[in-house]
Amino acid sequence: MNHSMQAFLKAVGTPWPVVQAPMAGSQGSALALAVCAAGGVGSLAAATLSADALQQELSVLAKQAQGPWNVNFFCHNPPPDDPVREKAWLDALRPLADRLGVSLPAGRAVASRSPFSRELLDLIRPYRPPVVSFHFGLPRPELVGAIKAWGGQVWSSATTVDEARWLEQRGVDVVIAQGLEAGGHRGMFLTTDVTTQTSLLALLPQVVRAVRIPVLAAGGIAHEAGVQAALALGAAGVQVGTAYLLCPEAQTHPLHRAALASDRARHTALTNVFTGRPARGIVNRAMRELGDGATCLSARAPAFPLAGWAMAGLRSAAEAAGLDDCSPLWAGQAAPLCEPATAAELTQRLGRAAHAATPSNA
Repeated sequence: MNHSMQAFLKAVGTPWPVVQAPMAGSQGSALALAVCAAGGVGSLAAATLSADALQQELSVLAKQAQGPWNVNFFCHNPPPDDPVREKAWLDALRPLADRLGVSLPAGRAVASRSPFSRELLDLIRPYRPPVVSFHFGLPRPELVGAIKAWGGQVWSSATTVDEARWLEQRGVDVVIAQGLEAGGHRGMFLTTDVTTQTSLLALLPQVVRAVRIPVLAAGGIAHEAGVQAALALGAAGVQVGTAYLLCPEAQTHPLHRAALASDRARHTALTNVFTGRPARGIVNRAMRELGDGATCLSARAPAFPLAGWAMAGLRSAAEAAGLDDCSPLWAGQAAPLCEPATAAELTQRLGRAAHAATPSNA
């Protein structure tokens, strides 16, 4: 196998260089456990979990995981109060709310996601996660150091070469190169300019050349050929998200699952209307009607994560009526290539492809 993949597997302690992407709202410990049992690295998305829910999931993973596992957090800066923008956002949402027959919330916007903190560190410390990964950069150095003190690895996503170098300089063990094809939130943190975002085909070899630590490839990888292409470009392994959404172990909402299996999955776009940060999902009514001009991005959306404050009620009402008009249908551009499979089948298929692509004498 190639030296980069060999180093990654030795450091992590798993037979396959396959990581299941953390996907908030669409999975819990069941999916992560199934991936671990199959020889990959299962992940738990912690960003939207309450403290009690997170403790329950960590307890399950710590007791039952057959191999290394990862818990993922966000590192965003909480936004300042902006009542003018919040009112403008409510005005923008009013036509959708009226159509659904729901009332928009009153009062100040409430954040649905909290960044990693000393309190969260203290919560996870007793469980000693083998890997703690981050989106939107890194937390304070002393928090990173505390994770490393118990032997945990620290991973984080980079969407540009500058971000990858920044992460390496601050001690991360693995960089996740997130191509523009990837579903869900962009991990961008040194800039808000979406024109800096490039495809994995362009990004991955540049990041591999720029850093000395292992690089995982993320974005547009849904089958064996994608794994082999990523390894050919220098990746030590792959992080896969959208394909796992179709696994029975995932908690993917039925409307989301149906959209992923339909022709609609061929049309995804970046949008900030659900949370306030650019994220890729299958285009639906909210994205079209709230976006500015020909895009699905809105200058009126409050800063992350406050845009979701007013969208939550619309989403609930629409889903109760059998509509995905206001749901974040996160999906990568390779969604049409995904096929239903168990988490074990998918992990092992991708893992075998990785080993087949890297001769043992490489």
